[in-house]
Amino acid sequence: KEEYFRKRIRDQSLANRIISHLKSSRSLYIMCHIPVFCWISATVLEKMLSQAESGEIPKTLTEMYTRFLIIQTNIKRDKHYERKVKDEDMIVKLGNLAFRQLVKGNLIFYDGDLRECGIDVTEASVYSGLCTQIFREEFGLYQGKVFCFVHLSIQEHLAALYVHLYFTNNNRSVFGQSNKQKFKVLDRFQNNPEKHVSLSELHQNAVDEALQSKNGHLDLFLRFLLGLSVKMNQILLRQLMTLTISSSDSNEKTVEYIKMKIKTIDSAEKSINLFHCLNELGDQSLVEEIQQYLKSGRIRQAKLSSSQWSAVLFVLLTSEEELD
Repeated sequence: KEEYFRKRIRDQSLANRIISHLKSSRSLYIMCHIPVFCWISATVLEKMLSQAESGEIPKTLTEMYTRFLIIQTNIKRDKHYERKVKDEDMIVKLGNLAFRQLVKGNLIFYDGDLRECGIDVTEASVYSGLCTQIFREEFGLYQGKVFCFVHLSIQEHLAALYVHLYFTNNNRSVFGQSNKQKFKVLDRFQNNPEKHVSLSELHQNAVDEALQSKNGHLDLFLRFLLGLSVKMNQILLRQLMTLTISSSDSNEKTVEYIKMKIKTIDSAEKSINLFHCLNELGDQSLVEEIQQYLKSGRIRQAKLSSSQWSAVLFVLLTSEEELD
């Protein structure tokens, strides 16, 4: 982990500051086993720390990826690309593509997939040029042009951003229920028959869908979606688009819903992901409660379920203080 930052960043004192920051946030440091996260973190933190930008250094995954998206969009602007497409429109279309394909479990897309999202295939290379670090064009064996995002986590972040923007613009959820299929992708531009929903209802729908996934393919998407409702990330997104900041009351309802789910589900992996979701929402109350429980020593006599043990494991992995 540390070797990458020391090799990537020439200024070793800056590299040390970046490493120290990541170590101070256990939830971020744990992610550094993923090479692309090291790259994204280095890109964001090098810019923030070397230019003395205002604001606190990111402590959540969502803020790190959101700042990365802003940096890449600004790089495109600096290169004076011909602005055939507005930044906001480009991000929405890429997000639409990311979401549709994430739901289907696809990491590679074809011409028809792009057209379905309003992306002109003849200008696909322009999109690739505009977002070199986010979206790239490749040639597959015997299949002509294929497209993919640089990494699944970038696709998941853009997909979550699309769902958040869809709600912000329409007060509706892309998570539709029907008899034939539990998960229905709704076209951004079609007349949506679904009723208006609140932000907390959108979040609860997303939590339920992620928990129903057998392979956890919506876990990181869920963390990003919830994180995007935090005020800091909404303020950041205003650098790219017009956005109405949502009420913190909605997040409080979401937090309570997640806590209830943690106590009822019997899956260690899903329980741990929900703890990560609480972290993205900035809520540490359940973690602090478990820390106090551990410190009291009562855990030795306790009979815990698998999900409760996973909660203990999460606290031990992410705690920034020593626990006996």
